[in-house]
Amino acid sequence: MLLQIIVNGILKGGLYALMALGMSLIWGVMDIINIAHGAFIMLGAYCTYWLFNLWGVDPFISLFLSIIFMFIIGYGIQRYLINLVIRATIFITLILAFGIEIFINNLALVMWTADVRKVQVPYGASNFSIGCVTIPYVRLGAFFIALVIALVFYFVLNKTRTGRSIRATAQDLDAARLVGVDVAKTYALTFGMGVGAAGAAGTLWAVLFPINPMMGGILTLKSFVVVIIGGLGTMFGPIIGGLTLGVAEALGSNWFGTTYENFISFTILVLVLIFLPKGILGKSE
Repeated sequence: MLLQIIVNGILKGGLYALMALGMSLIWGVMDIINIAHGAFIMLGAYCTYWLFNLWGVDPFISLFLSIIFMFIIGYGIQRYLINLVIRATIFITLILAFGIEIFINNLALVMWTADVRKVQVPYGASNFSIGCVTIPYVRLGAFFIALVIALVFYFVLNKTRTGRSIRATAQDLDAARLVGVDVAKTYALTFGMGVGAAGAAGTLWAVLFPINPMMGGILTLKSFVVVIIGGLGTMFGPIIGGLTLGVAEALGSNWFGTTYENFISFTILVLVLIFLPKGILGKSE
């Protein structure tokens, strides 16, 4: 039983990692806490839901369409809206992100109502067993997709010219400008990549859990907790944070009940802020 609970927590932690990956990237590069992050996850979930229900597109195929669609949305929002206040105080950027979240949530309510929906794939209940542990194929697929996207992000940031521009902008904005980096474009690409990752997380969430237009708030908070646990400054921080939170929630929910899941999350957040303020893998100044 304990081993099954830990495996379930690890698989759910992979999804948490993917949820937090985009928030971590945007926060680390642009110093913006994107509190609209959960709303973008919600949009990715509905993108997958409608592609599946209207045209029968399998979620693991529509994943790529969700990433592209959400990247375009994120790029446009950053380039033509957030860039207007990018050098303002953190309070102003938080208010703008909050306004974006309210707009997206209410637009979704008007368009799709508050009905709870879920992507019902034929193989949703399929699983296999290793010894006494049962592993659902969908959760395992979601876990590996999260790892692959994290590795792609790592490759882009460390092995490409675009990635070098992003890292240079994060490390020293003025120096990046002096060597010819287009900061506005780099910020837009960064935000687009972060929102694209949120779209991928939304796709996988729609397969595993019910969705509704107001689901984004708790997902933003979960992503925030994962980022804090893992630490800023590395692409693998969200993975460590996601796995930690996933296993802790699985164990806590088994011992205390599912109603305490959020309580467990924020208890871990407080403990990490007290004892590991930079997170598990966070880089020192």
